[in-house]
Amino acid sequence: MKYPKKLKAGDTIGLLCPSSPTKPEREELCKAFVRDLGYKIKAADNLSASFGGYMAGTGEVRGKWINAMFADPEVNAIICIKGGSSSSRAMEFLDLETIKKNPKIFVGYSDITNFHTVINQFGGFVTFHGPMVSSNMLDNKFDEETKNSLFHALNADEDYDLEKPANTDISVIKPGKARGILAGGCLSLLCASVGTPYEIDTRGKIIFLEDVNEDVYRIDRFASQLRDSGKFRDCAGVLLGQFADCKNREKPEFTPVECLADILKDANVPVISNVQSGHGFPMMTLPFGAECSIDTVTKTVRFHVDRS
Repeated sequence: MKYPKKLKAGDTIGLLCPSSPTKPEREELCKAFVRDLGYKIKAADNLSASFGGYMAGTGEVRGKWINAMFADPEVNAIICIKGGSSSSRAMEFLDLETIKKNPKIFVGYSDITNFHTVINQFGGFVTFHGPMVSSNMLDNKFDEETKNSLFHALNADEDYDLEKPANTDISVIKPGKARGILAGGCLSLLCASVGTPYEIDTRGKIIFLEDVNEDVYRIDRFASQLRDSGKFRDCAGVLLGQFADCKNREKPEFTPVECLADILKDANVPVISNVQSGHGFPMMTLPFGAECSIDTVTKTVRFHVDRS
């Protein structure tokens, strides 16, 4: 898949809330933060709007704002303010032809998973599972490792290895080597997409999974549905990221990763855990749609950059 154009100093960043809204006071803080990074901004008018209490406007409003940001020739990149709930409501309103014709940087995670999947599969270009403005940049959360990983991913010219934050290393659950397009995101969102037109296609791909605030029995349920729908049978490999505040109240030692390892035990693919990306800090940016290779002997995850 194509990499979008790099982000340069002085470029215009489109700010979106394509899922849940931010608070009015944080809206202005988000705008100021991005300006202070050295960029111009164009902001959607629904950043702090509320529909139903948890949606930044109707699905149609949010879908149209995504379309508008991709269609706007002055917008060089799009960064989501936050995730939340209800991105699924916006999917039917996406103009996939407009998005495909205007590839550009798109950054977000969590409920933004739905948009990554559809842009990668129907738009044909790389998007970035990376930090969002309100969730990860304000309140002194934009640590150097998170910041460096984001801008490296957006502007890489050549192949590079996934960064490992200080005092961390990836763990091997199932050994092996694999190569394929990187896809995935929030486990619960991927599960919810099964049976819809926006269902993730895992065939031959490296699948990344993470989640937040879920009991382990729910992680079990989500992953079992992906397994039973063939998503692990057809993939090339699996990366397990951060499972922030995902706990097992009945048996704490049976963690989300141990649960997933058990569900994946019959998958004939390499599986790596402790990838530092997701709802935790620091957060490493992942280029969804990029060619990715994993090697459990060297404990490396490598991204192959194609800007041709």
